[in-house]
Formats: sequence, structure tokens, C-alpha cells
Amino acid sequence: MANSKYEYVKSFEEEDEVMLPNLIVVRIEGRDFRRFSDDHKFERPNDEKALDLMNSCAAAVLEEYPDIVFSYGFMDEYSFVLKKKSKFYKRRASKILSVVVSLFTSVYVTKWKDYFPQMELTLAPSFQSRIITCASMEVVQAYLVWRQNNCHVQNQYNTCLWMLIKSGKNEREAEEVLKGTGKQEKNELLFKQFGINYKKLPPMFRQGSCVLRRVKRLKTEVEYIVVHSGNIASRSFWSGHSFLMKELGGFEEDINKVKPEYLKSFVFERKLMPSTWIVVRIDGRHFHGFSEVHEFEKPNDEQALNLMNSCAVAVIEEFEDVVFSYGVSDEFSFVLKKDSQFHERHASGIVSVIVSFFSSKYVMNWKDFFPQKELKKPPSFDGRAVCYPSTEILRDYLAWRQVDCHINNQYNTCFWMLVKSGKSKSEAQDYLKGTRAQEKNELLAQQFGIDYQTLPVMFRQGSSVFWDKEDPTERYSDERDGKCRKKVVVEHCNIIEQSFWKAHPSILDEKH
Repeated sequence: MANSKYEYVKSFEEEDEVMLPNLIVVRIEGRDFRRFSDDHKFERPNDEKALDLMNSCAAAVLEEYPDIVFSYGFMDEYSFVLKKKSKFYKRRASKILSVVVSLFTSVYVTKWKDYFPQMELTLAPSFQSRIITCASMEVVQAYLVWRQNNCHVQNQYNTCLWMLIKSGKNEREAEEVLKGTGKQEKNELLFKQFGINYKKLPPMFRQGSCVLRRVKRLKTEVEYIVVHSGNIASRSFWSGHSFLMKELGGFEEDINKVKPEYLKSFVFERKLMPSTWIVVRIDGRHFHGFSEVHEFEKPNDEQALNLMNSCAVAVIEEFEDVVFSYGVSDEFSFVLKKDSQFHERHASGIVSVIVSFFSSKYVMNWKDFFPQKELKKPPSFDGRAVCYPSTEILRDYLAWRQVDCHINNQYNTCFWMLVKSGKSKSEAQDYLKGTRAQEKNELLAQQFGIDYQTLPVMFRQGSSVFWDKEDPTERYSDERDGKCRKKVVVEHCNIIEQSFWKAHPSILDEKH
């Protein structure tokens, strides 16, 4: 990143490394998936195609991240276990949970048509994620027992609930019938009233799904298999998969019951400081390769930047606590209001849902900006949350990002013009080494006839996205209260100077 007088704001970033020898589990779960499944008319209590889609996403995550060696999921959740001595993203919790949930979400949208070819994706799916730090293999075992027990309990209850609803009861009446019933009573209800032997229902519904990595016999190729086992935390299941024993170790004895409170104590949760501005910054993961695969124009692809801006607009419209965002290249910073209680100020929830929703919209909006270009690989982003105690420091953070935009864009413009003129990338780098801003401007003017100051302002100053009042001549008249309607706007302007903030005082108004 570029050097500037605003560099000091980096000191507010906190490390969130999960220390060895703790094992890392990432659990993702659907955000508002009841509404999502209702809107898309999923079969109740289980939609096999929707579950197959979840399994496909889990397989894609394992394929992309070799450090993940085991995964287990049911309904709208999935858990991923990283190998014992993983150094993935230097074991930083925010990075790990965000890249996993981002890729999972992108794949979910990308593969939607493979599983629902006749159904349009009308809502952007999103997930939240968290890290569970397991002090030993015994904790991993207890965690897996807990999640699979939850699968059994929830599926049995939901099967009864939806059979009662389909038989004519409303949801409240069905819930009353099931109140206080035990496992055996539910089995009897299903059999006597509906002729259903619960144990003969598909194993994927009752036991959940494991997606595992397996090396093909006599070959070096790897395949990803889906397994439905009655006890994923048993010694026999674990020892039957040698790579699990190698990367994680085995279990000393089988267990059947665990206390959820015990497992919840291992959740790696960082609560952000109250009464501070929260900034969530997301960055594209391996976007250099992503841009090459999709042949983005260098140094700036206007359509790619507009796509990023459209996703930022969607985030601000979706999450009312986000009051401002600033983006450049493959990154965006989202500012949450100072008194925000979004996800009770838990960093994992805030970061994961914003990253996930942004990833979802990126894939969904792709065709709007690249109608003739196929999305060849799902994008992914990492994220982090940082607190800034005052408005002045927050503005210095945003100034830092815009200064970075200026310096990087000027360098990249020179670099790519030199490359396009015939120099190799290493020659272009050597040519620019040690040059100052004025020298770069002269290079562009003298060698390429480019006045840097006339380049599109979006390239030089980035994009600011925020709620603003509509033009009085265009606004919608609300006769009931006479208030001016607001809309989210994208502007390319100088946010370092005081003038922007004076023109839009409500953005960072702490009483707003």
C-alpha cells in the first residue's frame, strides 16, 4: 500500500490469530433462509435439490482450499475443519471465515441453475460464519456429535411439523401438537397418522452430509465424495478415512451426548468496542488472476468497477447500519454508524454477512455488466472489521484509502502504458522504480500524450456510495409526511477535503 501521512490508521487494526495447537472449525449458516426458502418454494421439510446444491458448494470450498480436510452439513449450514497445523491466512480468524463464506456464497449463486434450471434466483442468498477454536481432537469430536444430533432433532421435528401442516393444520396448531413430545412420540405420530417410518427416510435428511477429499487409487487425482453416515464422530468412521487420521488424528472413544454450552464456550468471538465507528474492508482474493481470466481492461476496467459499485449499493440498501462506503479496484470499505448494534457488534457476524452478501450480488449482477462474457470462476473476497474511536480518525482512514487510490492508479497507468508499448513487466517495473508523481505525469504526457488529470475521475478518486436526498425536481412526493425521499448514490469525488463532508453532514452525524 502507498505511504502517506494517514498511514497511522493501520495501528487500529487488531490481530485475531487462532494460536496453535488449537484446531480451527469454520461454521457457516444461512442468513434469513426461512424467507429465502419460502420465496424460492423449496420443498418442505427437505428439498433434495437445495441440499445437493449445498453439498456442491462444500465440495468447491474443499477443492479451492486444500487446508480444509473435512466438512459436514445439513439444512442451511456447513462446518469445515482445517488440518491440525494449518497456516491458512496465517490463522487469522477474520480472513479465514470471510474467504470461506465468500466462496461458498459465490458458488451457491453460480451453480443455482444447475439445480434449479426452471427457477429464477429472486433473492440474493447470504450466509454468516464464525470460527470455533477446538483445543483438542476431543473437542472436534464433541462439536461434530453436537451438530449431527442437531440434524437428527431438527429434521424429526420439521418432518412432523410439515406433515401436520400438509394435513390441514396451520403452523401454530402444528407447533402445539408437538410441544413437549419426545423422540419416540414423534416417530409414532409419523407412523400412525401418515404411515411414515422415520428411519426409512433418506439418510441425507436424517444424518446430514459429509464432503470428503479422496485420492483415487493408483492415481494422483483427487475426487470429492459425499457421504451420509449415521455417526460422523465415531472411531470407525474416522479410521475408515486415512487422510483424516493423518491430518487431524483419531478419537480415543465414542461419545453420544454433549452439552451445547460446553461447545459454545469454544466459539472464537470478538466483540467490537462500543461507541466507535466500525469499518468493514473487503478485498478481492487473487483478483489479479481473476481479472486475467476474465480479460479485464488494464489498468482499469470501467465495467468491472461499476459492477463493484453496484454491489456496494446493494449492501447499503440491505443493511441500514451501513452509512457510507468507499471503493477502489477490488476493495470496498463499509462504514457502520457509531452506535450500531448490528450482530451485537460481533466481528464475525458483521464481516461474514457483508462479505457474503457482496459476493452474492457480484455473481448475480455479473451479466448486467458483462452480458457477452461468461463468469469462468466464482469470485471471493476476504474481510476484516476495524474500530475507529472518532470521526476525525475515521475520515483519516477514508483519506488513506483515497490517497492509496491516487498513488496506485497513477503507477498502474504508467506501468500498463509501458507494457502496452512493448516493455516486459519487469522492465516496466524497473523503469518506474523511484519515480515521483510529477515524473509519472511527465512520462504519460511526453511518451503517450496522456494528461493524467483528464482520465476518468472514478479511476483517480475511487467511488463513494451513500444515501443522499433526491433532486427536488425529480423526487417522489410523499403526501403523507412531505419528507424528501432518499436514494443511494455513487459519486466520484474528493473525500479528503472538508468540502465533501460539509456538503453531506448527515453521513457521519453521530445523532443521525
